[in-house]
This record gives sequence, C-alpha cells and structure tokens, in this order.
Amino acid sequence: MKYAVPPDCYKRIKQLRLKYGITQTQLAELLGVSFASINRWENRQSTPNKLAWQKIQKAELLGIKAFDEDKVLGIREFSPVYQALPEQAPDIDFSSPYEIILTLVEAYRLAFGHQFNPAFATETSLIDPLPHQRVAVYDHMLPQPRLRFLLADDAGAGKTIMAGLYIREMLARRLIHRILIVPPAGLVGNWESEMRKLFGLHFQIITGADAKDNNPFIGLSSDKVIVSMDTLAGERTFTRLQEPQVQPYDLIIFDEAHKLAADREPDFRVRKTERYRLAEALSGANLLHGDHDGRWNLSWAAQHLILLTATPHMGKDYPYYCLWRLLEPEALSTYDAFSVYPEDARARHFIRRTKEEMVHYDGSPIYPKRISDTLSYELSKGQISEQALYDQATAYIEYYYNRARILNRSAARLAMSIFQRRLASSTYALKCSLERRLERINSFINDIRSGKITPQQLQARQRKLDSEVHDILAEKTADEEDILDGQEEHEKGEEQALAGVVATSLAELEVESQQVEQLLNLAQKVYDQGHESKFEKLQR
Repeated sequence: MKYAVPPDCYKRIKQLRLKYGITQTQLAELLGVSFASINRWENRQSTPNKLAWQKIQKAELLGIKAFDEDKVLGIREFSPVYQALPEQAPDIDFSSPYEIILTLVEAYRLAFGHQFNPAFATETSLIDPLPHQRVAVYDHMLPQPRLRFLLADDAGAGKTIMAGLYIREMLARRLIHRILIVPPAGLVGNWESEMRKLFGLHFQIITGADAKDNNPFIGLSSDKVIVSMDTLAGERTFTRLQEPQVQPYDLIIFDEAHKLAADREPDFRVRKTERYRLAEALSGANLLHGDHDGRWNLSWAAQHLILLTATPHMGKDYPYYCLWRLLEPEALSTYDAFSVYPEDARARHFIRRTKEEMVHYDGSPIYPKRISDTLSYELSKGQISEQALYDQATAYIEYYYNRARILNRSAARLAMSIFQRRLASSTYALKCSLERRLERINSFINDIRSGKITPQQLQARQRKLDSEVHDILAEKTADEEDILDGQEEHEKGEEQALAGVVATSLAELEVESQQVEQLLNLAQKVYDQGHESKFEKLQR
C-alpha cells in the first residue's frame, strides 16, 4: 500500500499539540525530529515522513503515553482543552481585488510549469543557456535521482550558471528544499549576486561572526545559504552545523573543488587538509570509513553533491581520486577500486568539456582557437644593456646558489632560484627583487653592527628559515594556492626566501651587499632606457 499523509495533517498535528499543552519543541523531542520540522509541518511547508506520521497517529489514539517513556518524563499530560471541531467550509470574501486572486492562481499554475516544459528554469531565469550548459544540466545532472557529480568544464564555461539552472529545476520539482553553497572566500559575493540577479534565488551569506551567538543553520533563512570553505571549516561555524536541531541540507555545492586537497605521502600516510575533512563530513565519506573524529563528526550527509572545478586532475593521481571518493565513498573506498571503476559508471558522475568543444547553436565556436608558439629574441648589447645585466646577474646567482648547495642552505638556494625567474621575466621584476634583497641584507648588517644579533644568531635564524620556506611553485599549481594577507601564497613564500643568505660573518654580508647594490644600479639604468626586447618581440 502506498504511503500518503492526509491533506489535513498540519491541522491534526497542531490539535494534538494543543490538546496536551505541549510546545513545538517538546513535540519535536517526542518525535525525535527538529523544532524546524514541526514548524514547517504546521505551516504546511512540508509533511512528516512515514515513521513520524505513524507516531502521530498512535498518539491521537493512545494519548501522549504512546511516546517513549524516557521522552515523556518532564512533560505533564493535560486534559483536553478543547474538542476537535467538525470541518467547516471557509468564509469566502468576494470584496478583495480580483488581481490578487489572478496572481494567486497564476502562481499556482506556474508551480507546475516543469511538467509542461522540462527546461522550465530557462524561461524563469534571466539567462539564455548555451548548448553545453543545457547538455550538462538536462542530459547528465537532472535525470539522476541522487546526484553526486564532478562538473569539470574549462574555465569560462559557466559552471555557476549550470549550478543555478539545476537548483532552479530541482526547486520547481520540489525535490530539494535546503541548499548549501561552499565557495572560496573571494567568490562568495559573486555566487550570491548571480543567484539573485540571474535566477531570482535569495541566498543568505553566513560569516564567522554569525555563528558566535546564534546558529545560522536553523530557521527559514538557513534554507539557502552561502558560506566560504574556510569559514565553514572553522571550528566555531562547523560546530553550529553539528547541532542536532540543524536539518540536513539536500544539496551541497563546492566551487573550486580542487582546493579540497588531500594527498598520499611516500610512506603511504594520507594527508588531508581541513577543507577536505569538511567535504568528507558533508558528503558522508568520513562516516562510511570509520573516521569518527568528534571535530568532523556529522550525523547526516547531503543527498546531492556537486563539485565544480576547471582543474580536477592537475597531474596528480591520488588527489584526483580523493575528489572522486567524495562522490561515491562506498564504491570508491580505495584507490584500487577507483582504478578499475567502469567508464560508464564514471560517465554518470563526471563531465568535462574544453573550450574548443563549446559551440553556439549554429555550430560556430564560442571561443577563438588557441594558438601557442615559442618566440626567440635578442638581448640588447653594450656596457649598459640587457646582455650585460643578464651576464652579471647570472654570475651572481650561480656563485651564491652553489655556495648555498654546499652549505645545505635551502632558503638561500631558493632565493637564487627566484632571481633566476625574475631575470627571465623582465628587467623591472629583477630590479624589484634586488631592491628587496638589498633591504634584507642591509637589515642584517645593521642588526649585527648595533649588537641586536650575533653572527651565530644569524646562522641559527637561517637554519630555522630553511625549515620554514618552501618553493610553492614546485609543490602546488596556481589553482591550489591560497591567498595570504592579500598576496598569492608563492609571493608570500618568495618574500620570506629573499631573507635567505649564506654569509656567516659581517664581512661576507658586506661583500654581498656591494654585489647586489651594483646589480641594482645596473638594472635601474637598463630599465630607465625604456627598452625591453621581450615585450617588443611580443608586440610585433
């Protein structure tokens, strides 16, 4: 027999509650649901599930004692304060403006628009979807009853628009109610703006301050929320999400999903960032694999999960598998299981189109064809020229790089590598790095002369710097980098590396200071000439 809740369930729930003089919170405790669920039932926003409705029917027959005795303790059973009134036809007031009735009827009719047009969201949104966007949403995503999807189109494909279309269609079909979007901090405003302007969806932005005194994941305003990865991964905000009163989210979207980083070390230990642990909790992967760490324990998991990224693989197999593991934690519990995962199964969870594949409806390409080529150019010659600067800078880099390698000074070695990159970039870039290098060296000289530090303390600082500084560009792609104090992660690391020296005495610092100052003077003179061979070649 098919399970169905009667249309008057909202009235019967309220009558039961009033009959025994209990609040919505107390009834929620008796039924084992949240206060928000009782509130939505009584306001006709949703209906109870089968188990909850059976408990309600039992209480109607047997009274409040029908609930578990442990839950009834402390709730005194009241005598009925009224008798249920017979059904009466509502009073109809014909004095209201007819436009109100027409608006109500039209809204009710439009609520079933998806039954007549499966792509109804394209008519109610301020967008004109491109072919590849329609294919992703209506051919791949929408037909799936449980969507766990990695949308990995090239940058500029409109992944936000595709996500918005999917949300609109699922809301129209009443298949989802609560939505959580988790982008990087810099994209939170963009998501809120596009959902509101293009799709008429009003999302609440949650900040860390919102979780200080109240729970922003409870109440009607929590049904559609946007919160940054790092804010949600923070202990205070995530603790709010763990509270039992929070209703599960039906759909969770992670933007820039490649930032959910996890990797396997050479000793086979798996290193997971807090962002990845957050994604594990929301997708249910940690529960299935026995990870019951209280910090990341969550009693529910989202039914639908969408991961958006333009760089899903980035040349690393294990981090790529870790993304897939979020989609199907049971089927892809190990890397070996992922390796043999069938192609047809992968196609249900993944789609990637490059810009070359994206076309208009007439078949014409959306993006111009990309052409790459290697260009050679000649450096200017002379006493003050690009060639002279290149030769002297190279000699400086080679000398101190080799010394740093012999002395096992990784920070100083990285500093020389930075100069090499700047040398290949432009005269201006090299000049700026030389200025910062000279500033650091002179700072050390002044500290030793004034007695603030000794040469031995300088060496100790250098050893500490060796353990702290890493070449971010060698360890991460640009997409994996974080923003630290308004700077990209590699820029922050390079600033620290420029403090790496191989000098062990004041005299050696003074010698290097003179060399850097000479290079800086030459770089300034070359820059003042206003001649840059590389740029002139590119402009032709």
